[in-house]
Order: sequence, then C-alpha cells, then structure tokens
Amino acid sequence: MALPARVYFTLHEAAARWECTLADIAGWASVGRFDIVTAIPPVTLGRQIVAGYVVVSVTDIMQMFRRCGKGPNKSVLRRVRPRDQDDWIMIGDSAGIKVTLADLMIMTDAVRRFETDCDLLRRPASHIGSTARYDWEGMYITLMVRIHDQGLPATQAEWLGEVQEWFVANGDGGEVPDERTIRRRLTPIWKALRGSC
Repeated sequence: MALPARVYFTLHEAAARWECTLADIAGWASVGRFDIVTAIPPVTLGRQIVAGYVVVSVTDIMQMFRRCGKGPNKSVLRRVRPRDQDDWIMIGDSAGIKVTLADLMIMTDAVRRFETDCDLLRRPASHIGSTARYDWEGMYITLMVRIHDQGLPATQAEWLGEVQEWFVANGDGGEVPDERTIRRRLTPIWKALRGSC
C-alpha cells in the first residue's frame, strides 16, 4: 500500500524544491501567490477558539526573510487567519503566538498549484534524450548516506569541499560544478538540517 501524499512542505523544503531563497518565497506569499501557514494549539481569539493550521501574515514577520540571511529565526504573530476565513483575527494584548522559521509551511495543494501556474514541472527541451551535465542525483544519494552514517560535517565549507571532491572523483573528465551552484543547492538542506539539531 502506498503512503498518501504529504500534507505540507516546510519553507526550507520548498526553497530546495524550487531552487530559490526564503526571501523569494516570502515575497511571493506577500503578494498572494500562496499562503504560508503554521499550526497552533487552541487559543481564544476574540469570541472564537482557533486551532490547527492558520495563515500567517508574511508582511508582519518580513524581518525573518532578509536576503542577507541575518534576520531573526523567531518572531511573534499578532494576527492570524483561519484557512477557511477571509478576515484576520487580531491576537490582542496577549504575548502573541511565537513562531520560528521551522514552524512555517506551505500546504501541498498550494505548492502544486504554484508549480503548475509557474510551469515549474516542465522539463527544458534541451534535456530531452540527453543526460544532465552533472550527476546531482548521485551526489544527493552520497550525501544522504554520509549524513546517515557520519552525521553532518562541522561546517558548511567542509561539506562543500566534500561535494566538490565527489564530483572530481565521479564526474566525466573531472568536470565539477562551480562553487556557487553547489552552495545554492546545499544551503537550504544545510539550514534545514542544522535547524533541526
């Protein structure tokens, strides 16, 4: 029996999937391309009890998504919107709802709709019938085995070096992707794994 489809993607997972930054994701959410949500325990807001997945106002926590990467990892929500409602609910004079980047998600249906709208699933015609320039899949498999057996390296720079060495050893003619390309692929994974430690 196959497992059902996943329910949500974390922002780090979406960034890795789309090969973009968290700032890009926040920007698209801020103009209504999709909602960013978080899950909250039951709280009384105004005259109603709200629980479960709620929409986050990204513009209220935009400092978490600075392009320089030096924004805070935590913020406090002062308003939320139940997914089945159009109106925001103010949290009032309480301490607010604390969230971290790891608490923020995009529901799977929204991810798929965005990918369809932006034609992200289409393969470039130039790759039809040819092989990819670099063996990214082989590299990812090697990374997973390394993390399973040995854990993460001490630094991201050390990890980058290991990946470059893997491409030298396993590439055709020793051709290696440039450091920027490797870093762009590794950074969302590194941040997600370090954030879960």
